[in-house]
Amino acid sequence: MDQQIYNRLVSFIWSIANDCLVDIYEVGDYRKVILPMMVIRRFDAVLAPTKAKVTAMRQRFEAAGMTDFDDALCHEAGFAFCNSSPFTLTDLRSRTNQQQLEQDFRLYLDGFSKNVQDIINRFKFRAQIETLSEHDVLGLLIERFTDPTINLSNQPVLDDDGNEILPALDNHTMGTAFEEVIRRFNEETNVTDAGRHFTPRDVVRLMAELAFVPVADKIQDTTYLIYDGACGTGGMLTVGEERMHELADAAHKNISVHLYGQENADETYAIAKADMLLKGEEADHIAYGSTISDDKFAGKTFDFCLSNPPFGTPWKKDMVAWGIKDKKEITDPRFVMEYDGESCSMVPDVGDPQMLFLANNVSKMKTDTALGGRIVEVHNGSSLFNGKAGSGASNLRRYIIEQDLLEAIVALPENMFYNTGIGTFLWIVTNRKALERRGKIQLIDATKLKKPLRKNIGQKNCEITRSCREQILALYQAFDKADPKVSKVFPNEEFGYWSVEVASPMRLRVDVDEEHLAALHDETLAELARAAMPKHKENPRDFSGFMLDVKEEAKARSMKFTKKMETTLRNCLTEFDDMACPVVSKITKRKWEMRDMAFGRFPWIGDGKCIEYEADSSRKETEQIPLTYLGGIEAFWENEIRPYTEDSWIVEKSIKIGYELSFTKYFYEPVKLRPLADIDKDILATKQEMAGLLDEIVGEGGR
Repeated sequence: MDQQIYNRLVSFIWSIANDCLVDIYEVGDYRKVILPMMVIRRFDAVLAPTKAKVTAMRQRFEAAGMTDFDDALCHEAGFAFCNSSPFTLTDLRSRTNQQQLEQDFRLYLDGFSKNVQDIINRFKFRAQIETLSEHDVLGLLIERFTDPTINLSNQPVLDDDGNEILPALDNHTMGTAFEEVIRRFNEETNVTDAGRHFTPRDVVRLMAELAFVPVADKIQDTTYLIYDGACGTGGMLTVGEERMHELADAAHKNISVHLYGQENADETYAIAKADMLLKGEEADHIAYGSTISDDKFAGKTFDFCLSNPPFGTPWKKDMVAWGIKDKKEITDPRFVMEYDGESCSMVPDVGDPQMLFLANNVSKMKTDTALGGRIVEVHNGSSLFNGKAGSGASNLRRYIIEQDLLEAIVALPENMFYNTGIGTFLWIVTNRKALERRGKIQLIDATKLKKPLRKNIGQKNCEITRSCREQILALYQAFDKADPKVSKVFPNEEFGYWSVEVASPMRLRVDVDEEHLAALHDETLAELARAAMPKHKENPRDFSGFMLDVKEEAKARSMKFTKKMETTLRNCLTEFDDMACPVVSKITKRKWEMRDMAFGRFPWIGDGKCIEYEADSSRKETEQIPLTYLGGIEAFWENEIRPYTEDSWIVEKSIKIGYELSFTKYFYEPVKLRPLADIDKDILATKQEMAGLLDEIVGEGGR
């Protein structure tokens, strides 16, 4: 639709709110009336050409005593929905009696088919009718929405000669108008929830390009399914379907596209479902409820998944819905699976659900077709790196990358969205990578590919134009031949690392003097310590040797020496001394391996026995060792750690594999410093200028 006509439509809708609802509703509550009326009027306009036939058919069915005739009436209407009441909205314009108008308007709403009733109920619109009637604005509201100068139908308005007076309002434009009206309502009431925001159409179009164009040559004469688990008003589904058909038509392919979505917000669900009904889709293809805890499409797979999931919003309600109190109790196979021989949880922190939506989409990719499954999903920066190795977020990145599913990530410009200025990224995931892309990931920095808006829309101050989309797509398609300043390709292993704990031995000095012995408050223990200490006067820095002698003394005296007694001696008689001998943890019997040096099994004392030292928890550190490090963990310890802490070792049980991605690391451009000579010249010039000013001041004072 022409931009001027679209702007006029949005302004017209906004003016209805200001004209009819002021002083009756708070601005934040205007949406309770305006949004459902937009949907109802669109249905009314679309059904107008067949209204008389549908009404007549209902009268015949009722005369015959039939009660269940929704399907037949919808077929007569030519859509998946109908209204069989005696009225149209235009008919109700003539009512002058408010009581009669309210009664007839309710009857009109009741005339819609069951699938539309669900939409009206989600809007909770009937609860507003009494208020509108009491304030004598129901008639005015209907009159404004049926203004003949505005067309909300999907068919053009023609004059008697067949000339177009008003253009048709397509589903894409209607959806965009909905989102703009909602955005304005939010802006007026200062609603700025960054986690729940509409995806601007320029971003949606870019997502569609990246989803469909790369596989355009693989489109066949068949049916394709597109899914959005956080579908909002259904905008991504609409744009995706349109782009898919354009590519199929260009390739002379006859395809069928079916759209599926799920949404847990009443208003946006109602709008999305209305949009699907107008497209002729099955009503249950848009499901209501939380995708995380109440997956309505469990077990179903899709060719394409397009999503902009909420981020930065807690998902504790989903745990309540599951009936659990801790995320560790989650067993849903979308988020917890057997991987690498063990149970692997991909559940992120409860404060951010976006990675759950990504895991959900990954589980829904088709695997039994040549095209497979393809995902394009919006994320903020935290999905690239949040969560330490072994955490749910890191495990999901690990799974996606090690299964060679991550094709590319595109960094978008900041301030692309209406109510958040944070940086966002498009993840492109597929289980059918092209041969040259296998084992590799492409990072595209598109942060500078934008055009400033003449006027900000909320926080959105720029847009991705068609030219920008073409440039981004060209970078993607060029792959490893693209401009390296804005596109880089790396092997999958580049983003992986081992997280390891580096330990150093506990070193304790033993002090057996009367002051320390008195702290024992146990004369028997004091006697054991006194008896053992003479052997250690020359080396009080060997706690392990001291304890062996204490135990021998206890044995000689037929005393039972307990762990509690050992702890008491340690607490009262020792203190840290970095010159002391390492404290022995245990002696193990094993076959010696070269790598045992790095893992703290030393020294070897013969007969295949190895000493392992106790770690000093206060000196423990964590290292991230790249998977690409030549020689692996042992070589890293030998080269990067041992030269500085010779007595350290790697805690083998601590080793975990993690993955993270960093655009800053690969695309950071340091600011070039000015030459010192230029700086000196500027300083000298400033000094001379200051000296001149001082002379002027002093000179004036002298006069």
